[in-house]
This record gives sequence, structure tokens and C-alpha cells, in this order.
Amino acid sequence: MQMMQQDIDVFVIADEEAFAPGAAASFKFTHIDENGAEKPVSIIVVRTMANEYVGYVNECPHKGVALDGGNGRLLSQDRKALECGQHGALFDIATGVCTDGPCLNKSLEPVAVAVIDHEVCLIGVKLLEDDGKRDPFGEQEEDGPVVLITD
Repeated sequence: MQMMQQDIDVFVIADEEAFAPGAAASFKFTHIDENGAEKPVSIIVVRTMANEYVGYVNECPHKGVALDGGNGRLLSQDRKALECGQHGALFDIATGVCTDGPCLNKSLEPVAVAVIDHEVCLIGVKLLEDDGKRDPFGEQEEDGPVVLITD
């Protein structure tokens, strides 16, 4: 049986040094679904205290709001959990599972993240850079990269 090597999509989102251990940031994208409809989406990337990187879609499973939507923070005060700023739900950083709050035992949607040549990258998602003509979040470009995610 012959194995075929598949190309894996890799998209650089930040330099590794942009994240201190225990830091988190959100990045904004435009998702293009199978019907061609555009939908803004935000991705959270966390550098753990153990210098590992994890990523999740920035959407609380309780009511679908962005975790940093209420208070602008992504991490709990002690930096040991992701926290929903609107509902106070706490999520285990390593697994994305809610450990306290209104969505107990539900999970954040994971996104594959890796460090390649000292750059933090999203893995396995087709991305196209935005041409800058659209701004689905109504913000300036310096607020973060905006790209197209295609299925």
C-alpha cells in the first residue's frame, strides 16, 4: 500500500517571543464556509507556563460570546484558567473543558497550534490573507491580523 503525503496548511500568526509564558491573545479572522458565506471568527492562543502553545475558537459554549468580550481579559486573575468575561465560566487551559460556571463540562473548540522556526502558527486550516477591503469586526488593522479561513 502506497502512502500519499498530504500538504498541511500552516499560517504564521505571531513571533514566539510575542507571548510571555502564561500569556494569551486573540486573533481575528474571516471564515468562509462551504457556501461562500463570510463569518468573523476569533482564535485564542495561549502560551502555558510550561512553554507549550494551545489554541481555541474564542467562543464560550454557554451562549456563544467571545471569552474576552465582557472584560477584555482571556485569563483568570491567577492565570491558571481561561475565563469568560461575561459569565465567569472557567476553562482548563490544556484541555479547553469548562471546570466552573454555567457550561460545566462543555469544551472550547480546539485549534491546532505549533511553533515552527520561532513563529506561532495555526496548523491544518486553509487561510488566505485579507485584502484589507473588508473589516468584519469594525476595527483598525493594528488590532490584529485579519485573514480568510476557507474550508
